[in-house]
Amino acid sequence: MANRITSLAEYFQKYNESVANPEGFWADIANSFYWHKKWDRVLDWRFEGPGAPDVKWFVDGKLNITENIFERNMFLRKNQTAIIWEPNDPAEKEIRLTYGELFDRVKQFANTLLKMGIKRGDRVAIYLPMVPELAVAMLACARIGAVHSIVFAGFSSKSLADRIIDTQAKLLITSDGAFRGAKSIHLKNIADEALEKCESVKNVIVLQRTHEENVHWVEGRDIWWHDAIAGVDSENTAEVMDAEDLLYILYTSGSTGKPKGVVHTTAGYMVFTEYTFRNVFQYDDGDVYWCTADIGWVTGHSYIVYGPLLAGATTVMFEGIPTWPDAGRFWDIVDKYKVTHFYTAPTAIRALIAQGDNWVTSHDLSSLKVLGSVGEPINEEAWRWYHDVVGKGICPIVDTWWQTENGGIMISPLAGITPTKPSFATLPLPGIQPVIVSPEGEELKGNGVEGILCIKFPWPGMLRTTYGDHQRCYQTYFSSYPGLYLT
Repeated sequence: MANRITSLAEYFQKYNESVANPEGFWADIANSFYWHKKWDRVLDWRFEGPGAPDVKWFVDGKLNITENIFERNMFLRKNQTAIIWEPNDPAEKEIRLTYGELFDRVKQFANTLLKMGIKRGDRVAIYLPMVPELAVAMLACARIGAVHSIVFAGFSSKSLADRIIDTQAKLLITSDGAFRGAKSIHLKNIADEALEKCESVKNVIVLQRTHEENVHWVEGRDIWWHDAIAGVDSENTAEVMDAEDLLYILYTSGSTGKPKGVVHTTAGYMVFTEYTFRNVFQYDDGDVYWCTADIGWVTGHSYIVYGPLLAGATTVMFEGIPTWPDAGRFWDIVDKYKVTHFYTAPTAIRALIAQGDNWVTSHDLSSLKVLGSVGEPINEEAWRWYHDVVGKGICPIVDTWWQTENGGIMISPLAGITPTKPSFATLPLPGIQPVIVSPEGEELKGNGVEGILCIKFPWPGMLRTTYGDHQRCYQTYFSSYPGLYLT
């Protein structure tokens, strides 16, 4: 497979090349994508000075990210499964969408958005549970050049309102309700409460998921998803975007003050998520990849939707939770779909350890080839249980370190290539130049040093700004240590 590292020696060669000639390195990778117009320059950047940070990748290149998921893959993958959706209730039937079927749904919904007056550059807020329509909605936005801002369906009406107000979204896409384990959540009621404070939203598309009775309705504003798409055709030409046009805004949780709207742009994010997915997970055709995250978080954006689909993978979406109807649910799904790559969080691993090994050992997990960890450092006990009990001592664990602001994985083993060690994320990916600095900003060299992790050179997937407040981006990430990105 193009752009895939296959040995440790090749990793070191590619890494050294990416540091010595970053522009040439990333240009080679970007050449494997479909462009309406290639870039004039690979990179313009400043981490310091007036208006900093100012980072532009693939300058003046023209493309659409969805053409790189669909048109680029369609000849080989039209009938291959793109998304396997596993519902909350195991008694409900799963949905499998091929690349061809997903493409038709995305084009139809893109036309629906256009019909409702959504145009390039408009912001669309999405407040949906983990259903296939969530992926359809985000890709339809990208298809027409609208900017999606997904809000995790577990967030409160205030959190939703804050994000809608900050983005000035014209449209909200939500559902009547959401299933979570044994519970049903009245999502539309929460959305309506949020919208009392939001003047920018002109229309609300409502997906029928839980079939709630007496759903609160505002005539002229609200429309059911199935009514909105009825009779809309699925012939659609993608909007040609600039490399640096906004793709999406995703808010960090805002433990300190107002949530920050992290901005990711089109071309760099596309190149980075596909490259990191291919290399970290070492995905092969025919594999079945499952990231258990919610698409409301960056892990879901990059490693359920964009990265896997750009790479032509089969990706699993799961609506439910790991412990319902019992603590064997994850392993039921692995067994059912013969999952090869399993990517989850240490929190989930620790919760499952507490339930005992029998839930794992009573299932056939022989399909598993690669295990992944994301979201927080994994402690040694959890790593060893994951490796020995789930992976039977033979599946490599990719312990991935990255942030919402990074767009994709920054430091991680490459599955089956990098030697691993419990609770260590090991080595930076090619193109990532980390440094450890003292509190005074002095670079600390050698092993065994402790300090502050910074990155000294831009990478394609990095945030470009915080939405509507560029100064906040500079203050948060670039002001502490001049010339460095502070993690």
